[in-house]
Amino acid sequence: MKKKIVIVDDHILIANALASIITNFEDFEVLYVCENGTELQKKMRTESLPDIILLDISMPVMDGFETANWLKKEHSQVLIMALSMQDDEQSLIKMIKNGAKGYLLKNAHPKELEEALHKIVKNGQYFQEWATSKVLSTLYGNSKSSDEITISDREKEFLKYTITEMTYKEIAEKMFCSPRTVENYRDSLFEKLELKTRVGLAVYALKNGYEE
Repeated sequence: MKKKIVIVDDHILIANALASIITNFEDFEVLYVCENGTELQKKMRTESLPDIILLDISMPVMDGFETANWLKKEHSQVLIMALSMQDDEQSLIKMIKNGAKGYLLKNAHPKELEEALHKIVKNGQYFQEWATSKVLSTLYGNSKSSDEITISDREKEFLKYTITEMTYKEIAEKMFCSPRTVENYRDSLFEKLELKTRVGLAVYALKNGYEE
């Protein structure tokens, strides 16, 4: 049985092009296309539920972040694959926080799109190489847990802020310390958690409940 897909993108030409490409995939079919999250909400009240939603991040009326958060609360069984024009770490963090299980750049080749759809169905997640499997594994159970390491209260406080859009300088101001001290927290956590990027810290914080 083919997996059912809904495309949510305010750029109709892009949305229809995606639908046309997916029509040629043996294991997938497109149910319908929506221009924003509000339209998706209306459709999902009357139409069949999809298995996967390809969700554009930047949309008017109701954007991808808000739509993903609504889907997480109301239809958590639906897999969300975020679509974006840019490899933006902050958008990646925010979409994961709001329930996305995949993140695909719009310049991906159709073969990669098909592979991404297969992998998100099989594995429950799909992220491109730039996001790095090492970083995202922290969200899905392959990294050290908080029980295996010692994290200080100040490091936990710092982890909370990695999920936000604040710069390290702004985090330092929030924590009433110097930027250098914040860098020390960051470097210490990189070593303890065996991570290399802020995205890694953010998804670790999400997984272990270090949210504001």
